Amino acid sequence: MAGIGHNNGPTLERGQSYRAYQWRRAQKQMMPNTIPLMIVRMRLRRAAELGMDYKAYARIRQASGQDIMGLLFSSNALRIIGDGAKMPEAERRALDRVKAAEKLSLVHLPNRPDQVLQANPVLDATEAAPRFTDSWSQMRERIEGFIRARKLPGSQLVIIGDAPLESDWMAAAKAAGYLPAAEYFPHQAG
Repeated sequence: MAGIGHNNGPTLERGQSYRAYQWRRAQKQMMPNTIPLMIVRMRLRRAAELGMDYKAYARIRQASGQDIMGLLFSSNALRIIGDGAKMPEAERRALDRVKAAEKLSLVHLPNRPDQVLQANPVLDATEAAPRFTDSWSQMRERIEGFIRARKLPGSQLVIIGDAPLESDWMAAAKAAGYLPAAEYFPHQAG
């Protein structure tokens, strides 16, 4: 037990660095450095089904430990801006290719969730996005309520947004990850 004034620095006990080396070596021997080829192929296929590149999928999958069962887009990420309520054709085609995952959207004003859902049948469900004036708990309740209504755990959901505050949705939803719209829709980056 360290006493007063102890900064919890490294131990001065003899042999500590050798024991640490042996521990790291034993761990490395137990854990293979490579993923079996069959698993890589399955994950490549799943990343393609979700419309994601493999690196983004693998990063999110590794962090969450679970497969992705839903994609939650902001209306900004889908380029649903203004009164039109319809997303551009490139975004619609990208979502149309998504397989075995919910495609959800949180819709910013002036658009209404029912309008957006009707104009974009490629989406499975929509809800009003949290307002910028909402408190943290209000934002969390709105997002979690929407996800719960779809019977999805937040840990199997990826948030895709395009505005600075939308990245906070990941923590509010306890989501698996967050992707900027330009990373999910590469054509938006250019």
